[in-house]
Amino acid sequence: MNIEIWGKLMCDFCDASIKLCEEKGVEYDYKIYEIDFTKEEILEEFVGATTFPQIKIDGVPIGGYQELEEILCR
Repeated sequence: MNIEIWGKLMCDFCDASIKLCEEKGVEYDYKIYEIDFTKEEILEEFVGATTFPQIKIDGVPIGGYQELEEILCR
């Protein structure tokens, strides 16, 4: 499972997504807004995205923290 978390600094749900991956022992790649990607890049990758984080699993956008939690805590 390849998890990408596209987040930003000072974001509680971004931090919670990272913590959840670590608690479940799942590797992830964390990308930070304005350091690793631009507004244009996130809107291209996640059409219609309005919140952080935006998350992909195996290259497929799944949504945000709540969707990640549903998948990892089944």
